[in-house]
Amino acid sequence: MILKTLGRVDWQDTAAAMQAFTAARGPDTADELWLCEHPPVFTLGLAAKPEHLLAPGDIPVVQSNRGGQVTYHGPGQIVAYPLVDLSRLGIYVKEYVFRLEAALIQTLERFGLTGLRVPGAPGIYVRLADPRAHAAPQGPALDPFEGLGKVAALGIKISRHCSYHGLALNVAMDLEPFSRINPCGYPGLRTVDLVTLGGPSDWAAVAAVLTERLAAQLGGCLA
Repeated sequence: MILKTLGRVDWQDTAAAMQAFTAARGPDTADELWLCEHPPVFTLGLAAKPEHLLAPGDIPVVQSNRGGQVTYHGPGQIVAYPLVDLSRLGIYVKEYVFRLEAALIQTLERFGLTGLRVPGAPGIYVRLADPRAHAAPQGPALDPFEGLGKVAALGIKISRHCSYHGLALNVAMDLEPFSRINPCGYPGLRTVDLVTLGGPSDWAAVAAVLTERLAAQLGGCLA
């Protein structure tokens, strides 16, 4: 797996480059992992509903061909794009999503935080009252997000059994733009970053751990 750290790059240019890479790759093409930040932008997934875009203001809104609803990208967020041949790994989409979430959970754990899954809502969440708590949510709840904040989002595209788009982990960012949307289509869902949770603010340090865990989950040695 080839690691490429792109810096702060335009979302639309990066999406076009991922799509072109995936269209051109063959059975022997090495997998790649792209790490970057994006300038402020709202992206709409294929299932996005206009009512979830509340008040974008001066932040651009762009259409994406990934799955999911609306999300926000901005400085201080690690965006990771694994460009992976799933058939070579011998896995399907459900397992791929599970592994991406596992890499995020393991990254949070490295910094003393506990990441949680919510069934049917891809991404990683934390208990706002105690982000280091290991207890899983107990019993049925009218609101599956009660007491939780979302710290990482997923949105992927699979073409010819190869993945692109990926995940975003909030490290130390201006969270205000998330109030302009229903994050991932969930009204009232709070979005948090690692700094808010008492975690690290160093983008590069967190990215190094996330890169290591993604490589481990996706069966690759980084080059």
